[in-house]
Amino acid sequence: MTPPRLLPTTLLSLFLLAGCAATGPAVQSDHRAQASPAQTSSAQDVAMLERVSWGVNGGSVRQLQAQGWNAWLQAQLHPGKAVLPPAISAQIDAMTISQVPLDQLVMSVERKRKESAGVMDDMAKQQAQKEYQQELNRLAREAATRSLLLDVYSPNQLQQQLSWFWLNHFSVHQGKHNLRAMVGDYEANAIAPHALGKFRDLLGATVHHPAMLRYLDNEANAAKRINENYARELMELHTLGVNGGYSQMDVQELARILTGVGVNLGADTPKVKPALQSQYVRRGLFEFNPNRHDYGDKQFLGKTVKGRGLAELDEALDRLSRSPATAHFISGKLAQYFVGDSPPEALVARMAATFQHSDGMIADVLQTMFTSPEFKQSLGKKFKDPMHYVVSAVRLSYDDKPILNAGPMLSWLSRMGQPLYGRQTPDGYPLTDAAWASPGQMTTRFDIARTIGSGSAGLFKTDGPQPQEKVAFPQLASALYFQSLQPTLSLATLQALEQAASPQEWNTFLLSSPEMMHR
Repeated sequence: MTPPRLLPTTLLSLFLLAGCAATGPAVQSDHRAQASPAQTSSAQDVAMLERVSWGVNGGSVRQLQAQGWNAWLQAQLHPGKAVLPPAISAQIDAMTISQVPLDQLVMSVERKRKESAGVMDDMAKQQAQKEYQQELNRLAREAATRSLLLDVYSPNQLQQQLSWFWLNHFSVHQGKHNLRAMVGDYEANAIAPHALGKFRDLLGATVHHPAMLRYLDNEANAAKRINENYARELMELHTLGVNGGYSQMDVQELARILTGVGVNLGADTPKVKPALQSQYVRRGLFEFNPNRHDYGDKQFLGKTVKGRGLAELDEALDRLSRSPATAHFISGKLAQYFVGDSPPEALVARMAATFQHSDGMIADVLQTMFTSPEFKQSLGKKFKDPMHYVVSAVRLSYDDKPILNAGPMLSWLSRMGQPLYGRQTPDGYPLTDAAWASPGQMTTRFDIARTIGSGSAGLFKTDGPQPQEKVAFPQLASALYFQSLQPTLSLATLQALEQAASPQEWNTFLLSSPEMMHR
């Protein structure tokens, strides 16, 4: 008698348990051993593409095949302007955060807050405050939606992945103050343009952005009322690292350097002492108020910083960004993200040397990493965090077909504990595999795989009139699978796929396979 076929949920549970335990695709499996040399080479290219991008899709594989790995990588390290599908560009262009400059946007929201505070009637006050919060939530949702759309559809995949990495490194939490109105600009203008450039430029952009200054309380930092929050995180989390050789005195001195560096959310400028008026700086919401600055000399990292105003900050940032400790800390964190939880020290040392020789050119540091034997040996073994899983699943499932609603993706990230701009502490989300490979996490991923695989995710539903075209479930058993993905799968995964009773079930098995959980 023919044995009963395993129920899909049972089979997927076995898959998910394998996903928790596996170190990646079984590169030494019987199936892989039978692959031809051409397939093996293709499999490695696909594995590298999976690691450097947000995930393989048909378009990226075709681009890789047309250019070859080296040319494709160089185009990713030094990207031009991203050309998006017209429907995606239209969605992004229609957003308030794409149309209104940050200072105008925040000042408008602040007026609503002040107006709501001045309402005398209790019911009316509650309604006004509710509308203020709803507007902040709407702007934050726009920012997160734009971020995900770019991750899924931008051809500049490495730039998008680095934008998330640096957004996490220079983390801010949208729940503080009115940061929900600022996070979109913070990501688009402080982070993304510098993601592959000089680290010093990236660092300076974050230091001067109101989202960072508000989040770490530097707007409260003034002479004789020192607030050390930002100064401490600037060294411990953003540059030197916790073992970077600085002292508590350095924290205090950097806090003094940062006095007067803050935010002005209104149209008026402060009254500055006549002798200091030439020192006043206002750029958008950023403000340097010399009335609040400590003009005394400082001893920072073993050298004197002459008290002279905002120029002190540039000197301090130059020193921090060019420190050997920063080169090692940043290189180690990049290697942890792209190679493994405990990257080889020899690789980190070579990356740090490149960092110093190139004056912190991030693309050069990545070039050193991507062309290393350690990088190639790590392929397929890095467990995907929620962001990688969600974006890679949508990219694989729908290729360049524009989704109309990123809401389900935002919901999945929240369910798995990694919502955009949602990390409350300034250390950013953890980059280690163990942080995300729990049984509960895997159960949620199975749920997501089944939802996407059956076409019931709601990615093509809109708030207004529904599109006339009915989008079917993904066709994952496609030419892309047979030409590029099949050689990367273990024998166990291939056997499981053969047991699928329907195309939807086949999709679910692939999207929840151990290989799909790793990059």
